[in-house]
Amino acid sequence: MTGTLTLVRLALRRDRVVLPVWIVTIIGLLAASASAIAELYPQAAQRIALGVTIGSAPALQALTGPVFDATSIGGLTAWRTTTMASVLAALMSILVVTRHTRAEEETGRAELVGACAVSRHAPLASAMLVAGGANLLIVLLIAIALAGQGLPAAGALAFGLAVGGVGWTFTGVAILAAQLSEHARTVNGIAAATLGLAFLLRALGDAAKVETLTWLSPLGWAQRMRAFAGERWWVAALFAVTGLVLMTVAALLASRRDLGAGLVPARLGPPGAAATFRSPLALAWRLQRGGLLGWAIGFAVVGAMFGALAYSVGDIVRDNPQLAELLARMGDGAGALADTFLAAELGLLGLVAGGFAVQATLRLQGEESAIRAEPVLATAVARWRWTAGHLAVALGGSALILAAGGLTAGLAHGLRIGEPIRQAARLLGAALVQVPATWTLAGIAMLLFGLLPRLTALAWAALVAFALLGQLGELLQLDEWVRGLSPFVHVPPSLGQPVDVSPLLWLGVVTAALSLAGIAAFQRRDLRGD
Repeated sequence: MTGTLTLVRLALRRDRVVLPVWIVTIIGLLAASASAIAELYPQAAQRIALGVTIGSAPALQALTGPVFDATSIGGLTAWRTTTMASVLAALMSILVVTRHTRAEEETGRAELVGACAVSRHAPLASAMLVAGGANLLIVLLIAIALAGQGLPAAGALAFGLAVGGVGWTFTGVAILAAQLSEHARTVNGIAAATLGLAFLLRALGDAAKVETLTWLSPLGWAQRMRAFAGERWWVAALFAVTGLVLMTVAALLASRRDLGAGLVPARLGPPGAAATFRSPLALAWRLQRGGLLGWAIGFAVVGAMFGALAYSVGDIVRDNPQLAELLARMGDGAGALADTFLAAELGLLGLVAGGFAVQATLRLQGEESAIRAEPVLATAVARWRWTAGHLAVALGGSALILAAGGLTAGLAHGLRIGEPIRQAARLLGAALVQVPATWTLAGIAMLLFGLLPRLTALAWAALVAFALLGQLGELLQLDEWVRGLSPFVHVPPSLGQPVDVSPLLWLGVVTAALSLAGIAAFQRRDLRGD
């Protein structure tokens, strides 16, 4: 382990801004949510009514999990925020590990470091210590923050262990994935796909009340920690053992591969290029088509799941006569509630599609950093054509994956109510309404790449900020202008009423302005520089 502590200090120095932002975001989310729930539902009767109606619906349990204790503020806080906070901790761990392991090998820096008095396993160990330390800090700060608001200390500590435990587990997932591929982008994709699968298993298990599926997911373990509802402390050991096993396997695999190589060798390309392979757009499509296919399949599966669950939202109406009467005055009762649920889920898909838009746009930075952009731009290819090719894939691809999610959601929902064609058309249109807001994130990423390439991580920060504003803005009672900073807040309702196209046009104008400014800035700066 020679050199491990030195590499830890180096990693902390490099992440001195990003890592605290992740931690403060997670802690602030939980603390603000607990405070808002205490203010909005001060009486036990109000909390019980919320848990019996909204919290008991299978469709909504697919998103947030079950309510284990609706009588307490802590129980409702755990129900509302455990999944979101756990996903953020997992993403933080994945990005930290990939940055300090596979990305270092891909750029050749690990080879330079390894030429010094540094052990072969020091980079893995340092990444594990940094990510593990960050998750341990999250555990402690969550316990302090929630206990400081008057919630039971045992429940606050269990909540922290649940969130930090998910982060620790996905630290192991990312370290193991880093042994498989030669490219950091692929490692992030493998780990993110594992996180998506974990969410899907937990959602299906909670919605269908199949505990076996839920226990296959670390996100399900976080829920079954039962913070503030009769804590199960032994679940923390499940997180610890799983993470250690994954890291041990990764260390064994690391000693059986060459530095810079992956256990799964890269596939060789064809000896000659196809006749259509003659433009920057064709190059961008060739580089990104595999990732786009994976995103489209994932959206199709999740969309079908949401569509199948929408029908069960009517259970809320059947169990709550007062709500049924209110909805009957508003429209078609259970149908109106199903549309509300589907609109919310399509909004969530729009946010996730923003992740693809950012990833596809920032592929430009990956090509530039790996010195693959220079040979292309040394030919007759203009800079604006090269950037426009990747931007076109980002914009078109985000629309495509949203269409896949909306279409499968409509088909699944339509099959349950006997209107597959009509519902498929409705939800396809509703999904495409999210596209202009998603494109705004591509514009932000393009502007940062062209103007401030060292700060492109701010595009991901913008995505997280928009997600928090959209999902928790009303709960936290933020001012209207603050929530209006998210482009997704301006997406007009599209189910059950005519669509107002003016906000969509304005979002398109903003995207065009950001994109053109980024392309113009890239025209004027040096490659691999500011």
